[in-house]
Amino acid sequence: MDAIIILAVIIVLGLMSKNAAVWIAAAGLMILRFLPSEQPLNWTNQYGLKIGIAVLTMGVLAPIALGKITALNLLDTLKSGLGIAAIFVGLGVAYLGGRGAGLLTAQPHIVTGLLIGTILGVALFRGVPVGPLIAAGILALFADTLK
Repeated sequence: MDAIIILAVIIVLGLMSKNAAVWIAAAGLMILRFLPSEQPLNWTNQYGLKIGIAVLTMGVLAPIALGKITALNLLDTLKSGLGIAAIFVGLGVAYLGGRGAGLLTAQPHIVTGLLIGTILGVALFRGVPVGPLIAAGILALFADTLK
């Protein structure tokens, strides 16, 4: 019963903060929770993060597939300070995302705090809910100190 109540609260918070990704995800999980078999929910638990990252990566790479980013554009990135900085930021974010995925896998209860922080950030600061893995990665950097 706790799971249903928590998911319902997350749905409400997602709706209040206009965070479609959060409320749709929570609603989808609630639907899976009501199915007679736990297999779909277990499958989502086991593979959901990997599939989600793959879909997100497809979205990021779609402009290349559509021809909106060319090889010349990629080379031009190396010619500007901002482009080079973007490469280093991308490296850092990928590193943090990897650390975050590891932390979320090892300590899934951390998701609660990250979700609360993300929802508050969206609601209070008009933030964009794009970085739970990055947030977890940043947390992972400090996790040993905070224990």
